[in-house]
Amino acid sequence: MHEEFSMEDPTQLLETASDFANYPGVLNDAAVRDFLNRFPLPAIINALQTKLDVPGLENTLTACLERLFKTKFGASLIPQYMPFVQVGLQADSQAVRSLACKTVTCLLEELDCDTDVAARLIAEYNIYPLLLDCLVNGNEQVAAAAMDVIKKLAHSPEGREIIFPSAREGAADLRTLASQCSSLGRVRVMALVVKLFSVSKSAASTIYSLNLLNFLEAEIANADDTLVTLSVLELLYELAEIEHSTEFFSKTNLLQLLSSIISNNSVEAILKSRAMMIIGRLLSKEIIYTFIDESCLKTVISSIDGRLKSLESSDRDECETALEALGHIGLSIPGAALLLSGTSPVARHVIYAAFDQQGPQGHGKQLAALHALGNISGETRSENDKILNSEAEENVRRLIYEVGSRNSKLTPSGLFLSVLRQDSEIRLAGYRMISGLVARSWCLMEICSKQEIINMVTDPSSETTKIGMEARYNCCKAIHKSLMQSSKLSVDPALAAIDAKLQEAIEMGPYLVRKHVEAQPIVMTAERF
Repeated sequence: MHEEFSMEDPTQLLETASDFANYPGVLNDAAVRDFLNRFPLPAIINALQTKLDVPGLENTLTACLERLFKTKFGASLIPQYMPFVQVGLQADSQAVRSLACKTVTCLLEELDCDTDVAARLIAEYNIYPLLLDCLVNGNEQVAAAAMDVIKKLAHSPEGREIIFPSAREGAADLRTLASQCSSLGRVRVMALVVKLFSVSKSAASTIYSLNLLNFLEAEIANADDTLVTLSVLELLYELAEIEHSTEFFSKTNLLQLLSSIISNNSVEAILKSRAMMIIGRLLSKEIIYTFIDESCLKTVISSIDGRLKSLESSDRDECETALEALGHIGLSIPGAALLLSGTSPVARHVIYAAFDQQGPQGHGKQLAALHALGNISGETRSENDKILNSEAEENVRRLIYEVGSRNSKLTPSGLFLSVLRQDSEIRLAGYRMISGLVARSWCLMEICSKQEIINMVTDPSSETTKIGMEARYNCCKAIHKSLMQSSKLSVDPALAAIDAKLQEAIEMGPYLVRKHVEAQPIVMTAERF
């Protein structure tokens, strides 16, 4: 039956396999058994390997087998067909190679509680080197599938032993591979290192101890190919997002290299922008300040400061990115304090841009600066963490009053009101900024000195979008909370009236709700026939 079917009439297999692959519901084990009773797995594999000249057969069979192996019963058959997986990983067909990679993933998921058996099978059939070949030489889909299965393998100690064998010469496999392949393959190997780094702190520690992060350092240091460097910076951005990355990141030269990119006038703007965003992401985490010395931090911050000073009005996109990066740094207390330290604090760029109305040309810059100032002033931090050290607090107050004195607004209250009179995006950022700054008594008094500001933040009809209503409401609550904690509330009748108005607005909630209206009787004339 198998010989007659596979060699003479594959049409029936093609039709049934297509139905199986495209079945809209969940395939249970009974459906898989029924399908395999009609078309045994060896017959399907044989039809795939003999490359019959039937249009669509290969794609249909690979899709069918992929779905089959994802079922519990199908996955249980994989250990019996490891030679097929081994051959499939070396196939000329990219579709077959992708299927083979995904089949190994199914094997690992099926044997998730028996990782030593899965690792033994992978080692016995020499699967890992074949997966690496798929990673560097396969097409995009094959490379992605290979990366996924290697990352899955790294979740178990037995799997990590395959990837990072104890023998020192074996541990050099990834470094050797990266040095021998194309630039695309090299980027893929580095991407794999980042994926493995994210698996666990244990895996990250192994990667660091084997100096595998040197891949990324070397590529950043030898920034000859802009596309490759940009790809590596994207990987660093991903690395910076990993929870346990800060400790290991701080032990490398990556921060210094990123600072060099920002300070190098010959480097393209897109690389500078990505470098600034990576620094922003890293320094937004408070824990990193326990690993990096102050001199290094000041060097990193000064590189962004220098870049902002050199930017012209035509460099709006890069300027917005730099302000956004500073906003990320300001999320943490040490970061915010660092930005507001010294006689010419880096945060001055943020404060100047936040109140600099340049029309449509400067909209994005002002928006980025307002959100950054909201972060620096503590809008996202807990109530006890909003206020910074005395130097930082004096600088933020001084700079905002300085900006007010330079234009017709004259006072911070005038600046705040000018922001709230702009479009919805700017207003939303303005609400965030006020919510953070109002924890300072000087800012609270400025807010309360402008009745129009109080009217706007207490009026639910002033915003029409959900996010705008919620930002206005949160701002109203922040002002009320700061006012309740103020010693001046009990002695100033005007502040008491403002407090009552804020309290009433809070009770109404964030959304537009009509005040309760008493039911009115309706008088109707009698119907006449």
